[in-house]
Amino acid sequence: MGLVQLILLSTFLSVSVTSESFHAMEDEALVVKCPQDCQNRTVKWYHTQTNQLIPAEEGGRIHSSGQFLWFLPTSKNDSGNYTCVTRYSNYTKQSTVSVMVYPHKQGICFPSWIRYPNDTGTSTSGRIVCPTIDNYESATIVKWYKDCKPLQGPREKYSMGEKYLYIKQPQKTDEGHYTCHFTYTHSGNVYNVSATRPFIVKEEVSSPIPPQIQYPTDNAVIQVELGSPVNISCGALLGIGKQNIAVVTWEVNGIKAEYLNTSRFHEHRQFCMRRNREYYGESILTIEEVKEEDLLSNFTCTALNEIEHVRLTVTLQLKVPCKGDNHSTYTTIGILVLLVIIALLLILYQFFRIDIVLLCQGIFKPYKTQDDGKIYDAYVIYPKNRTNEANFVEYFVHQILPDVLENKHRYKLCIYGRDILPGEDAANALEMRIQKSRRLIIILTPQLIQCEEFGYEHQIALYSALIQNNIKVILLEMETIGNYEGMQESLRYIIKQQDTIKWKEKHKECPHASNSKFWKLVRYHMPLRHKPSQLSHAV
Repeated sequence: MGLVQLILLSTFLSVSVTSESFHAMEDEALVVKCPQDCQNRTVKWYHTQTNQLIPAEEGGRIHSSGQFLWFLPTSKNDSGNYTCVTRYSNYTKQSTVSVMVYPHKQGICFPSWIRYPNDTGTSTSGRIVCPTIDNYESATIVKWYKDCKPLQGPREKYSMGEKYLYIKQPQKTDEGHYTCHFTYTHSGNVYNVSATRPFIVKEEVSSPIPPQIQYPTDNAVIQVELGSPVNISCGALLGIGKQNIAVVTWEVNGIKAEYLNTSRFHEHRQFCMRRNREYYGESILTIEEVKEEDLLSNFTCTALNEIEHVRLTVTLQLKVPCKGDNHSTYTTIGILVLLVIIALLLILYQFFRIDIVLLCQGIFKPYKTQDDGKIYDAYVIYPKNRTNEANFVEYFVHQILPDVLENKHRYKLCIYGRDILPGEDAANALEMRIQKSRRLIIILTPQLIQCEEFGYEHQIALYSALIQNNIKVILLEMETIGNYEGMQESLRYIIKQQDTIKWKEKHKECPHASNSKFWKLVRYHMPLRHKPSQLSHAV
């Protein structure tokens, strides 16, 4: 009774699993994986015949590492059985693997019994997996061979992935034994590995069905325009899988398009496999120039396979423009004309802006009542003549400027020496009159830079224009100055912002002509003319 219990106990404690076989060529790396699911378990490897433990030392040619047994590299003496023992909580499990190492023989790149299971492909695609490469971490495929020879053929025929060889549209001639050579690096040493497997092209099963023309519909009428090109397409489902007999074509009045005695017609055919292996054909008939005779023709599409053929006919008809099209055309033309008019008006405005503004001021509300507290339309600042000799600048300020702006255009100016009476406090008078003016006219001459009397008047004016920002400046350059560097920085800033109105020599011929470009620019920058306010009457 005790012997039976011991036998049952030993059976419970140790379970044996049938063996697997591994094949390799001599002097190559080989990784053997324990058949058991032994992740995160303690695994030990033994020589089955001698029961000798294989050490887990990476420096050894044969060593174990968990569920893997390494041969780096293999030797023909390594052939034999090896046992992996996995320890669980209350029992152990062991498996036996068989290793066969074959020597290299001249003229034979692989023994017939070392082949891995077949990979298969179809006429559309083929993929071959390099065997055992997943057992080698960071392995790199170097080359693929077919029947021991490097791959030959068009470059687009083959493409390689990480562990795959892809064959585009494989044929029977692509069948054979494919060998992948790759390298594996371990502890700084590089080892070669090769593996071979057959590739077989399976013939796809095709089944024809009665052709079904998907488009166009029978007796359809296609709208065309005379003299314009048109494409007429016919598409049909011809079966499941590639068909031995598959035709989709056009006829014009019973004559195949390819036989028509005219260069206006062209036919293009194409076939493709879509989802669920449905095989479609399409024919596109191109008419480069539609003529009246085409409106009387019948265009027939024929779809044919080994079962039967089907036909449908379409005709052409002149496209009749609808009212909506005319309305759209008129709207487009109207918008274009409007845009052209706007563009012309903008161009005219750029060229005649000043004349237009002055004209509008003369027509629409030429006078404007505004109680802004201002008395003068402009205060005139000019360099004073320190000699008794008369000069043109003073003549311009006291004669020409008032005659044009005051007498002809009814502006009110404030001019030093004319509107500031003797005996007045000059400083207070200057400041008050500048503040009561809507514009500030500054006469620019080379003498202005050296004029000392101009300093205080100049400072008050620029303070109002730049700091208080309540008065606009009009700069009249009566003589060519050229370089403005000698002027005060504030005055140079104003010149940079708005430039000057230049009095040219030709203006002296008729200085009072208010329609000259000079006076138009001055009036353009002047304020709107105002009716005299109560304040101005009081003053």
